[in-house]
Amino acid sequence: MDTNTPGIAAGRLAASEYARNFCDSHAPLSRTQALIEAERCYYCFDAPCQTACPTGIDIPSFIQRIAQENNRGAAQAILEANPLGGMCARVCPTEMLCEQACVRNTNESKPVEIGLLQRFATDAYFAKPGTVPMFTRAAATGKKVAVVGAGPAGLAAAHGLARRGHEVLLFDAKPKLGGLNEYGLASYKTTENFAQHEVDWLLSIGGITVKTEQALGRDITLAQLTADFDAVFLGLGLAGVNALGIDEPQTEGLRAAVDFIAELRQSNPADVKVGQKVVVIGGGMTAVDASVQSKKLGAREVTMVYRRGVEGLSASSYEQEWAQKNGVVLRTWAAPKQLQSDAGRVTGVLFAVTALQDGKLIETGEQFTIAADLVLKAIGQTFTGEVPNIELKGGRIATDAAGKTSHAKVWAGGDCRFGGRDLTVEAVEHGKVAAISIDEFLRS
Repeated sequence: MDTNTPGIAAGRLAASEYARNFCDSHAPLSRTQALIEAERCYYCFDAPCQTACPTGIDIPSFIQRIAQENNRGAAQAILEANPLGGMCARVCPTEMLCEQACVRNTNESKPVEIGLLQRFATDAYFAKPGTVPMFTRAAATGKKVAVVGAGPAGLAAAHGLARRGHEVLLFDAKPKLGGLNEYGLASYKTTENFAQHEVDWLLSIGGITVKTEQALGRDITLAQLTADFDAVFLGLGLAGVNALGIDEPQTEGLRAAVDFIAELRQSNPADVKVGQKVVVIGGGMTAVDASVQSKKLGAREVTMVYRRGVEGLSASSYEQEWAQKNGVVLRTWAAPKQLQSDAGRVTGVLFAVTALQDGKLIETGEQFTIAADLVLKAIGQTFTGEVPNIELKGGRIATDAAGKTSHAKVWAGGDCRFGGRDLTVEAVEHGKVAAISIDEFLRS
């Protein structure tokens, strides 16, 4: 089978091509490269890069420790602030956060490669963590906390609570822990089962009992949890997929991009079906991951379509460039009007050309069609969790700055919380801060 086979099919490429396409997309720094890069840091006092990091990692400190070849010390500085620092080093949009704030940009137009240095330090630690634990638990408090959702926010909260001596019961609806780190990221961003290695390390602190395939509203209820536990943290994520806003007939070839990505993360790439001509509708990181992976699976043509201009894309400029380098065509100012199908199979998408008029998005009247046998929806997700008697805002859970909800015993964080940027690193910070707040509540 090859890329010329029409329709949706698996096994389009040779085994060697799959291995090449789904290896680590960005090679880690060697020891020599890391030492050279670390020497580029000015070790700024009151460093703007640290301020730009949602988890507040002491970036100058960990980089200086790398320069001193103290990799464990560097990893400790990172993991103290961000217990999922290894994954964040791989997927955090550093070009929009810490590296954008780097003072090297002013003089050289090239920041210190903070993300790669963070990965170097954490990878060195995880490769041989040694016999001395990085963190240990405080004395047991006798308090029990339920954490629902084992994505970045829930994992960070569970780890922070366990460190403070509380007993944590961690629930997740999926068979594996990790949330989007396990099911929602491109396979080439996190290879060699790194998400699970990081989870194993995080759980090794002790005091965390895991219950998988337990969904809120199906297997457990919020009322039960608030009755049985001293506090509850909700890191539920966003389970619903936004509709296209047009008729979506039951046809082969139309699916959610998040489901496509999750399938690929849990499968051999050679077993994942992809179209010959793929259209991805959306402009965020999920759209980019789905588009690039479709190309890497052997699709001949992949087009990513967004209803506004390039400046409106939520995917970073780095991710946009990455998509185009991998052969993805980006079409902007186009909104889907109709899914075209024949004999129960998608054949294309009719788009309306859009424009801004007096600040409002309008259709110009011009239309065009892109042929497709696979259409992936990547226009965002919605909160669908069952949280009765909890105040919502904008369709998500309303909280204060510490993650406290309208319920006296419930906190929330991550994508399900109103007002966030849907970033892994921000979700980690939510969980970390909520753990501190819950600890204060339990001790008072």
